[in-house]
Amino acid sequence: MRVGQGLYARARPSRITGEPVPVKGLSTLTEALGRIGIETAPTRLERAYNAGETTQVPTGRVVGVRRRVRRKVGYGGMNLSFERAGPEPR
Repeated sequence: MRVGQGLYARARPSRITGEPVPVKGLSTLTEALGRIGIETAPTRLERAYNAGETTQVPTGRVVGVRRRVRRKVGYGGMNLSFERAGPEPR
């Protein structure tokens, strides 16, 4: 299944709709960014959830990146959004 320009993921039929979906779900799309050399990082909301500052669970549709991304990465009409991630706190 195609998830972006020159990016493909292994797919299987969905149990609910029968449409093809990536085997690993949204994490496949994050892995695809790594294949094209884009470093990912936790988003602002993921860091807040992991630190216990909020109880809202991040959806995973927003990916923290260190540099600009000009590609659309997604499947089935759902694309990832990108958030500029700063350096890791020490």
